[in-house]
Amino acid sequence: MSTTQRPGGTLELAGHEIARLGYGAMQLEKVDRAAATAVLRRAVELGVNHLDTASFYGDAVVNDHIRAALAPYSDDLVIVSKVGAQRVDAPVPLALAQRPDELRAQVQLDLATLGLEQIAVVNLRRADQGPGLIARGDDVVPIDDQLAELIALRDEGLIGAIGLSNVSTAQIEHALPVGLACVQNAYGLLDRTHEDELALCADHGIAWVPYFPLGSAFSQFPSPTDHPVVQGLAAEYATTPAALTLAWLLAHDPCVAPIPGTRSLEHLEENLAAAAVSLTAEDLKELDALA
Repeated sequence: MSTTQRPGGTLELAGHEIARLGYGAMQLEKVDRAAATAVLRRAVELGVNHLDTASFYGDAVVNDHIRAALAPYSDDLVIVSKVGAQRVDAPVPLALAQRPDELRAQVQLDLATLGLEQIAVVNLRRADQGPGLIARGDDVVPIDDQLAELIALRDEGLIGAIGLSNVSTAQIEHALPVGLACVQNAYGLLDRTHEDELALCADHGIAWVPYFPLGSAFSQFPSPTDHPVVQGLAAEYATTPAALTLAWLLAHDPCVAPIPGTRSLEHLEENLAAAAVSLTAEDLKELDALA
């Protein structure tokens, strides 16, 4: 068993013990190989063993960065991917790919570009609601058809476990018999729209993996780091607003495992510093009141 200290403590994901502070690799689409390698290796060096990627991040560019930086992979590294979209040669370079055959093709592309025989967890990214692309017409696919394909991929050993992304409470409840490893929904200090989904996951021992934990370019997800309460508390703790925000997420529920992304070594280390921030009950009450 590894003796590496995991930032934020650990939780179980699909039979693997992962650091509660993981790393979302999407932003590595916009950097060169050297910069991506530096960030990925530093994350692993600091104890991160949960990496989130997808073949549609830069048309597998991010997967290529991960393979170049980290292969051959350590036994305790858990690489999680997402299916439901694909890169296209068009003014908007991303399109939905929700049909079962398209989901299979994305898993096969992940396996090839990451150099793996199995993806530890694959998240089905539904497109019933924003942010981002919303399914219309032929892109509307029943969730049962999608889950059946993922179950087949799991039975074949090509994926280890199934997760969901961008889903409702009803969809999580419907998929529970499948045996869900995790749920990825947009969630953070200032946007707790999916609090009920988080509670459902906590009740069933399912990891809750929030994306946009530090806000995003989408207007409905403002950055908590700009909030004066967050900035004030961060100053008291001699830490950054980002670390303070992530510390709140870790304290909010033990099933939460954020995957903040960055292309900066400095920001990576600032994010992982959240593990050292122990918020008081009064701090948590003040932060809870912001939503």
